[in-house]
Amino acid sequence: MLRYYTRACNFYYGSESKTLVKKKKTIPLNGNHQISFDQIELISRKSKKKISIHNLKNLTKVQKKQISCDLQRITYKKKNFANLNFLELPNIMGVLNITPDSFSDGGKYNKKNKAIEHASKMYFSGANLIDIGGESTRPGSKGINAKLEWNRIKEILKLICKKIPISLDSRKSEIMEKGIKLGVKIINDVSGLNYDIKTKDILKKYKTPFVIQHSQGLPENMQDNPTYKNELLDIYDFFENKIRYLRSIGINHNKIIIDPGIGFGKNLKHNMNIISNISIFHSLGFPILVGNSKKKFIKEISGKNDTKERTGGTIASSIYLMMQGVQILRIHDVNELIQGIKVFKELIKN
Repeated sequence: MLRYYTRACNFYYGSESKTLVKKKKTIPLNGNHQISFDQIELISRKSKKKISIHNLKNLTKVQKKQISCDLQRITYKKKNFANLNFLELPNIMGVLNITPDSFSDGGKYNKKNKAIEHASKMYFSGANLIDIGGESTRPGSKGINAKLEWNRIKEILKLICKKIPISLDSRKSEIMEKGIKLGVKIINDVSGLNYDIKTKDILKKYKTPFVIQHSQGLPENMQDNPTYKNELLDIYDFFENKIRYLRSIGINHNKIIIDPGIGFGKNLKHNMNIISNISIFHSLGFPILVGNSKKKFIKEISGKNDTKERTGGTIASSIYLMMQGVQILRIHDVNELIQGIKVFKELIKN
């Protein structure tokens, strides 16, 4: 039987969305009347077709059966957790790399006072969470042992975990458990829970919310020659299979976030296809996180207009992602992004 995937599309935002929902011309995304849609794209590995929500009755019985569960997951209201509010888009995860070699801020905040100051600045600027990592996973980077990773972050975690909601960026179960005991709110594993086989046991034991990120290969080789049959659907299948596996081992809560992993084993074509069709992942039923901040795709698109900060490309892609219903953005320059979003939201009121 041909498999169909459902992508919500043609979104409306703000007061226009509220009006259209009230008139029953659109369907709210995740029960949020601030953002709604009036089309779906029915996708298979052979074809795709856009359909008005008012014409779904014209689908075949097979198609209706396959997309009915998708539509339920696209529309049901998400429960808030870990200082994230899914009726306010987007939530911001501020980036704090306590490393000498991360691709953007390596070496800037690996002193205790600077790290705490920057975490506080991002949080009071409006970040919902601060994502702290002690190991670089930029393209070409090599892994470090758990002792070194923990030594880089432990004092900072001890000082701020009780004051600021923290996400812990790590691939190692040992680091995760120590962080959870200090009070981190979310585990963010860029390996998709594949790096350390004990990770699943820690997540099951503590029932801590976590991010599953898709990546292809390891940081040291992931950009060598990434290939997919269909990057969008291959990544969707990865998440679907991973969630099925987690359910089978007893992780039954819904405090799970999915991240398609921009730049983690993807070239420009892959990244652009994922971003432009990001709303397909709503049909998995979990909040979506995207790490678009300062990524290489901005340089590849902007050419001679690239800058070290890549603020313009980050803000532009962030607003696009917000308009596709992405619930969480992982961002370096928190204040600048929130400034841009505030201005954008005010403009579309009129």
